[in-house]
Amino acid sequence: MPGPLQGKRGVLFLLTSVELVVFLDVSIVNVALPAIGATLGLTVVGLAWVGTAYQVTFGGFQLGAGRATDVLGRRRLFRAGLAVFTLASLLAGVAEWPWLLITARALQGVGAAILVPAELALLTAIFVEPAANRRAFGWWSAMGAVGAAGGVVLGGLIVELLSWHWIFLINVPIGIAGLLLSGRLLPADAPVGDFRARLDLPGIITGTSALLLVVYAITVAAEGELDPFTVLLGAAGLALGTAFVRIETRSPDPLLPFRFFRDPDVTGSTLASFIVGAAHVPAFVFLALYFQEVHRYSPLESGLAVLPIAAVNLLVSRAVLPSALATWGPRVVLTAGMALLAVGLLLLGRLPVDGSFVTDYLPGALIFAAGLPAVFVGSTMPAVKAVAEHETGVMSAVVNTAQRIGAGLGVALLAALATARTEAADGPHRAALNEGYQLTFLGASALAALGVLIGLWLVRRSRPAASGAEPKTEQPTDSTDSART
Repeated sequence: MPGPLQGKRGVLFLLTSVELVVFLDVSIVNVALPAIGATLGLTVVGLAWVGTAYQVTFGGFQLGAGRATDVLGRRRLFRAGLAVFTLASLLAGVAEWPWLLITARALQGVGAAILVPAELALLTAIFVEPAANRRAFGWWSAMGAVGAAGGVVLGGLIVELLSWHWIFLINVPIGIAGLLLSGRLLPADAPVGDFRARLDLPGIITGTSALLLVVYAITVAAEGELDPFTVLLGAAGLALGTAFVRIETRSPDPLLPFRFFRDPDVTGSTLASFIVGAAHVPAFVFLALYFQEVHRYSPLESGLAVLPIAAVNLLVSRAVLPSALATWGPRVVLTAGMALLAVGLLLLGRLPVDGSFVTDYLPGALIFAAGLPAVFVGSTMPAVKAVAEHETGVMSAVVNTAQRIGAGLGVALLAALATARTEAADGPHRAALNEGYQLTFLGASALAALGVLIGLWLVRRSRPAASGAEPKTEQPTDSTDSART
C-alpha cells in the first residue's frame, strides 16, 4: 500500500534540505569565529557582526518576502531566495576583507528570509492530504531543530578538517543542486500579471524597515552592546511600525491583513512562536557556554555534547510526531512540546559545576530535545492552516518573524540575568558562571511554561470539529487570485 508521501519524496527532500542549510547557518559560524578573526583581523565587535548581520536581515525581510510569495508565486520566490543565498555563500567563502564577509552574511540573511515563507507555502500547497501534511511538517520541523543543534558540530568538523571558508562554500553545490531540482520538482506558478498594486509597496517599505531596525536593536542588546545610537534606531523602528499599522488599516490590499488575528489559531501560533524562539535559542547559546567555560570543553567537544539533541529530534519527528498529530492535533502537540521544554530546561537549570554528562546533563537534554520538533510544528501548523492558501506566504512570515524577535529578546533578557547573577555570586569564578547559566535555563523554563498556557488556550478555543492537520473548510477565498499563486 503506497505511503502518504508516495511520489512526493523528492519534493520533501528538496524543501527540508534547504530548511536544514538555512538554520545550520544560524549556528555553524559560531565555532569558526576565532579562525575568521585570525585570518581577517576582525575585532570582537566585528566578529559579533558576522553572526548579527545574518540574524538582522533574516528577521527583517520575512514579512515583505511572505507577501511577495503570495503575489509573485511560491516557486519563483523559492528559487530567487535560494539563488541569493547561494551567491551570498560563495561571496562569504571567498571573502578576504571583513566588509565583504559581513555584507555577504547580510545577503545570506536576505536569501533565507525569502526562502522560509516560500518553503512553508509550498509545503502547505503540495502536501494537502492530511497524513502527508502531518508527515511533511514533521520532517520540516526536524530539519529546523537539527540545524539549530547540529551547526556547531558540523562547523567544528569543517574548521578542523578544512578551513573556515568551507562552512560557507559547502552551501554552494547544495544551492546549485536545489536550483536545478526545483525547476523539475516544484509546481509551476501562474502568470503574475499586474502585481504592483497587490504588493502594497508602502506597507513593505515601512514594515520591512521597522522590522530591520527593531530586530537590529534587539540583536545588539542581546550582545550587551546597547548604546544611545542603537536605542535611537530602535525608537525609529517603533515609529515606522506605527506608520505601518496606519497604512495597513487603510490599504485595500494590505501586506498584513489584521483580520488574521481575529482567529485564535493565528494569534496563539504567533505568541507560541515568539515563546519558542525566546526559550530554545538561549538554551543552545548557554549550553555552549556552560560546556566551554565551566567544563573547559573545546568548541568541537561542546558541539558534540549537543549531538544527542539532534539525534532525538530526528527520532521524534520520524517515529512519534506524525501519529501524535493525527491522534491529538497540532494544538495538543504544541502544548505537550512546551511542557517537555519546560521540564527539560528545569532539569538543565540544576546542572552542577562538575556535573556528569550522563546523569546530570543527558536527562534534561533529551527531554528538551523531544519537545523541540513538537513546538516547531505545533506553533506553525495552526496558523498556516487558518488562512486561505494564497495567504500562507505572509502568514508563515509572521510566525517566523515572531520567532526571530523572540530569540533576540530571550537571549538579551537571559544574558542580562546571567551576568547579574554571576557578578553577585561568591566563590570561584567557575561556580559563579555556573550560577548565572543555571538561572538562564530556569528563565527559559519559565518562558516554556508560559507557552504551555498558550497551548492550553488554543486547545480550549479550537473548534470541536477541528482535528489533526485537517484544513479549515471555512478558509476565505480571494476572487482576484483564482490562480492561487
